[in-house]
Amino acid sequence: MLVLITSHKGGTGRSVTAANIAYRSALSGRPTCYLDYDFGSPTAGITFQIPQATNEVEGAGPNGGGLHRYLRGEIPSPERLDVWHTSERASLRQRPAGSGPLVLLPGQRNGSDFGFTNDIAKRCAELFLRLEEEFDLTLVDLSAGRSYASQIVLAATATPTMRKVAARWLVFHRWTPQHVTAAADLAFEAGGILAMGKEYGHEPDRLRESLRFVRTAVINPRGPGIGHLDLAQQAFLRKCDAELSELARRRGAGRTMLLGTVPLDPLLQWREQLISDHDVQARIANASTVDAFVDLTEKVFDDTAWETV
Repeated sequence: MLVLITSHKGGTGRSVTAANIAYRSALSGRPTCYLDYDFGSPTAGITFQIPQATNEVEGAGPNGGGLHRYLRGEIPSPERLDVWHTSERASLRQRPAGSGPLVLLPGQRNGSDFGFTNDIAKRCAELFLRLEEEFDLTLVDLSAGRSYASQIVLAATATPTMRKVAARWLVFHRWTPQHVTAAADLAFEAGGILAMGKEYGHEPDRLRESLRFVRTAVINPRGPGIGHLDLAQQAFLRKCDAELSELARRRGAGRTMLLGTVPLDPLLQWREQLISDHDVQARIANASTVDAFVDLTEKVFDDTAWETV
């Protein structure tokens, strides 16, 4: 399973949520791989707390380096980091029994975005096919917006050899009018995923069926977390939520296109890290956030969650 992760801009919680999905997938026993395709700002090493990849990898010599060097054809394969063995975080180094492999393919230190070429798309497709043989889930964290990263993977996944690989898209956005509108535009409007995919030979309806939205930093307007607000604020929050639901429906990002939501969690706002069960037990993270990550992970694999009306 290949899952392509994108958002209209940074700050949506895309990368940290994707990393937590990868973590939960591996915990469930599935071999899982995470690719840092955020070429302009690769920071996955920080999220997984891997010291040698805090600013991604240096990559000297003919065989060393991250995804930047591989895609440009400078090295035969990108560097691979076993998260369970290289993370400095105790809850990751003590790999839980029954968990599957968790591997990070990092970006390049001081790397920058780069343009699209057919050779880059070909190398991308070759890498995806190799990873499909090894992993149950490959998550590809793309640069935000209408990026070269999205262009590369759309071209790669349109090749005949990739048609047998199940590929799904997740578009992340915060629960605000600006973010809902921009996320829907990224998916459906000119220069977006569907339009760009069509240029490379994707069938638009099939590509649309493979796309879902994820809402982040969501406050439940009827949950216990708003009890500290006065009645007027609670009423306003419910009104905003109803207006956002209607906006999302009109823009094609409503409930039928929603894979899941991630609640507002102070730990994610302050640190953007993997949330372990220990973090919940220590009361520094909310159990509802872990539940959301587990739910998203299972829905990624659940074909019924991707059925269209």
